[in-house]
Amino acid sequence: MENIKAYVQQHKDRFINELIELLKIPSVSADTAYCQDVIDTANAVKASLEKAGCDFVEICDTPGYPIVYGEKIIDKSLPTVLVYGHYDVQPPDPMELWTSPPFEPVIKKTEIHPEGAIFARGSCDDKGQMYMHVKALEYMVQSNTLPCNVKFMIEGEEEVGSKSLSWFVERNQEKLKNDVILISDTGMISNQQPSITTGLRGLSYVEVEVTGPNRDLHSGLYGGAVANPINVLAKMIASLHDDDNHITIPGFYDKVQELSLEERAEMAKVPFNLEDYKKALDLTDVYGEKGYVTNERNSIRPTLDVNGIWGGYTGEGAKTVIASKAFAKISMRLVPNQDWSAITELFTKHFIRIAPAGVIVKVKPHHGGQGYVTPIDSIGYKAANMAYTETFGVPAIPVRSGGSIPIVALFEKELKSKTILMGFGLDSDAIHSPNEHFGIFNYLKGIETIPLFYKYFVELSK
Repeated sequence: MENIKAYVQQHKDRFINELIELLKIPSVSADTAYCQDVIDTANAVKASLEKAGCDFVEICDTPGYPIVYGEKIIDKSLPTVLVYGHYDVQPPDPMELWTSPPFEPVIKKTEIHPEGAIFARGSCDDKGQMYMHVKALEYMVQSNTLPCNVKFMIEGEEEVGSKSLSWFVERNQEKLKNDVILISDTGMISNQQPSITTGLRGLSYVEVEVTGPNRDLHSGLYGGAVANPINVLAKMIASLHDDDNHITIPGFYDKVQELSLEERAEMAKVPFNLEDYKKALDLTDVYGEKGYVTNERNSIRPTLDVNGIWGGYTGEGAKTVIASKAFAKISMRLVPNQDWSAITELFTKHFIRIAPAGVIVKVKPHHGGQGYVTPIDSIGYKAANMAYTETFGVPAIPVRSGGSIPIVALFEKELKSKTILMGFGLDSDAIHSPNEHFGIFNYLKGIETIPLFYKYFVELSK
């Protein structure tokens, strides 16, 4: 342990500077304007894996953005850890809310991160957390302490649904064969209390279009005589929840597994302060499905949220117009047993059915994925807990996350192995939001902790 800490401290500045250089590349997979930047990032990741000690690294072409694959096989009779991460990032919008440019990383001290945090798009999700694994490999190679084989699979489409990853995994099962999959793309409770994510919600993401007249109309000459697509869309969206914030789509809850009172009591043991939660978000009160508390609403219950809505005139000043079309993007977070494709179909049928006369509705599915629950009695979980306990001084707490990593369920289906989610981010790190950041403490602590997972996983596998 002391050797790891000493190595990290010795190379601390270099580790930080290398990550900063990676964060400067705007690898936004959702916007084709950044296509070359995404490719450049893949090449940068390849170079970093080669320098860290992988014996073989390649850029694997896919129908979309490439996947970076690397490996160091020291003995085929030993266990193999497959590390997954992603090098693409969310769009930085809205730009005006950033306190520093999203692709010009800066280190700032905050109340939660007194040692400083790197502010940049992708710093926590997922370049910073992915790069911890690269530096952990470097340490194990340099110190000759790598106890098993390791493979890396770093993709460039996680933020847009990982469509090419499914294609790649299905065609490369032998190449990706492993004993456990290790991912750092989640968070932990605090810098004093580590946690291991044991559950993820699934996802169904759709875009809807409501069309009324064949062109934009004068709101004085036509107002009240034709359906206004924006008004209609707003009413349709509002009807998707009842007064108890329960989703009204028929059949939506049919496969939802209700947790027992005992399981909910265990969840309640996770440290959580409602007043601090509201203060951090400038909220006067919390909101959500009746009958559940905040930590249940955002983890074990399904949700439906509008992620964007537009139509008509939104420029400066006034333009009295009835828009021809109105649009919205809607995401549904799903719990285990809810099939994302089935939920997408239920939504589509319901949304078209509730449309009033005078408009035409289209639903365009974007992407989705299944939920996932990993057992806490597995060797991988025990190894992760032992690693956290050694570096933080306290055992990790198992928690279920409200987020989605759709490919985790795919990995279990195709590769027949369990995934361990060793996250080092914090809820306050503003992933997907302006001013995303990742604590220096968290980054370095991850590099310290990851090699211990390898050590304990091999020991427990004997």
